[in-house]
Amino acid sequence: MTTTRVETLSLTDGRELRVTIAEPDSAVRGGLVVLHEARGVTEGVRSLVSSLADEGWLAIAPHLYDEDRVHGDDIRDQVSKLSGDRLLEDTDVAFVWLGQQGVSADRMGVVGFDIGGTVAMVVAASRTIGAAVTVQAPGILEPLSDGLPALVDVASDLTCPWLGIYRDDDSEEVKKLRDAVISSETASDLVRFDVSSDEAWARALNWFDAHMR
Repeated sequence: MTTTRVETLSLTDGRELRVTIAEPDSAVRGGLVVLHEARGVTEGVRSLVSSLADEGWLAIAPHLYDEDRVHGDDIRDQVSKLSGDRLLEDTDVAFVWLGQQGVSADRMGVVGFDIGGTVAMVVAASRTIGAAVTVQAPGILEPLSDGLPALVDVASDLTCPWLGIYRDDDSEEVKKLRDAVISSETASDLVRFDVSSDEAWARALNWFDAHMR
């Protein structure tokens, strides 16, 4: 499995952004920004970044907040304070870094899990990139934080091909999100799987393969 590394990137507002990166050993087929779950860049997230590199993707996961200081109830408090503008700034930094490595915008994608999936869909509705995948994202009908929109409110604004993967249940929220994305003018799909299954992983990879050539 490809080794990951942590770098610190400087932002124009004086902040520094930690990122976890994995580079493929073979030719780079494109770049993916990986947006982490509520607990931050966990071992599972690092494993995902590494696995994407094994598939030929240059993968970068921005640390959206200092997860080393967030535990238990603090996680919910941290999530409730998320700023939409700042999250977009942080993902933009990751896209700029990919561009500096020679990846063109149409070969850049974003994939997010849990709160990262929420952010990934917001990115897909506000940035011109190759494709996006959202996995089990909350905030469908009610905003995840005051600084983020509800996902049904941005569904019609999708500017790149978007795939949503949710658990195989009959959630009314998920049904409403599926109906909302139909109104977007770009390719979109919402499927239901065991979100940790090999089939869900294969569907996500196939989505990027199909739309980022």
